[in-house]
Amino acid sequence: MKICFVIDARSPHARNWIRYFVQMNHEVHVISSYPISPESLEGTSLYMVPLTFFDLVRFNKGTKSASEPQGNSLTAAYLQNSWISKLIYNNALFIAAMFFRYWITSIEIFRYTNTICKLIEEIQPDIIHAMRIPFEGILAAKATPSGLPVLISVWGNDFTLFAKRYPLIGWQTKQTMQRADALHCDCQRDLRLAKIWGFKPDKPAIVLPSAGGIQTSIFYPGPISGTLREELRIPDDASVVINPRGFRGYVRNDIFFRAIRLVLEQRPNVVFLCSAMEGNPMAERWVRSLNISHAVRLLPIVPRDHMADFFRLAQVTVSPSVHDGTPNTLLEAMACGCFPVAGDIESIREWITDGVNGLLCDPTDPQSLARAILRALDDTDLRYRAREHNLKLIAERAEYGKVMAQAEQFYYQIVEYALSKRKRN
Repeated sequence: MKICFVIDARSPHARNWIRYFVQMNHEVHVISSYPISPESLEGTSLYMVPLTFFDLVRFNKGTKSASEPQGNSLTAAYLQNSWISKLIYNNALFIAAMFFRYWITSIEIFRYTNTICKLIEEIQPDIIHAMRIPFEGILAAKATPSGLPVLISVWGNDFTLFAKRYPLIGWQTKQTMQRADALHCDCQRDLRLAKIWGFKPDKPAIVLPSAGGIQTSIFYPGPISGTLREELRIPDDASVVINPRGFRGYVRNDIFFRAIRLVLEQRPNVVFLCSAMEGNPMAERWVRSLNISHAVRLLPIVPRDHMADFFRLAQVTVSPSVHDGTPNTLLEAMACGCFPVAGDIESIREWITDGVNGLLCDPTDPQSLARAILRALDDTDLRYRAREHNLKLIAERAEYGKVMAQAEQFYYQIVEYALSKRKRN
């Protein structure tokens, strides 16, 4: 099968997905919305059509994200006052800048439609797969000639955040869903929302983890390798909590840091690991203003393969998001036996049953988050039962080989669907 991906090729999720099809000897072509080194996607034919304005607005210097805007670096003095916290978290300047960023990119993509259309005509693939709607999915929907099947992957916030917050993206999302021949979502919620946004229910659709599932040869429970605890200056008797989400516009890290102080008031011997926050001005100010530096480790961007050791080191993983699909870090942590505490939102409830295999909290309330963390740390039996439940859940619903075999069969189904559709017409 000849497959053409339209993606942000920096994304480890997209690369994890593509790697399978390369290994299965399919002919793989990649059109990337960002410039990358050709060596980083071996076994593929790589074409780069970078969107100039998509990364125009970046507020913080310490973190990167392939799929989401970063948090801003405005003053963190508001942490002592909840009403000021809400005001700055929704800072008008930040919102206006984000709105401009996505508005200008929504218009800019029209400049690239013909370029991508010509590439697709040159490649002549059997199927186009665009990963996330803004903006690769929108581009693929506009550029792909009629008759050639287009598969769109919906990533966690495409409907609940971007399509709702940005009117032009919302309009383009409807067009994309109407053009899509097939749909891949990472949660049932988005499959339901897709139909509201124009996807016809008689078309092929599947729900699978966005990164293709969990490689259990990497993410598994077990002893901590090397001297990680010593390197992070974590006392032998300290419990460990990890926040692997970095800075994203939909993750309430302001709430997370305030919850840390509340936890430490009751359990001083807890250390908090914060992935992809090293050098982030806002994170550093929160740590200073709350006087929690002794208990917080602001980490650099941790390579995906190395995250497994951090999850094995921690007893609890935290995801205080207000928008999400199925976070891959949530599944990775569960596969390593790390107990999940997450925001109580619809997509997360597809994986976590509160009090059974994790705890759900109000991601906008530091006390709610702190209570969940403390309960998780105090209840060893709950963590043990959840670990057994989650390992079974990952094996059944998220193991990489099983998930990607389903994805491959789905591709064949889409190609057959498109062929029968052409015959009917």
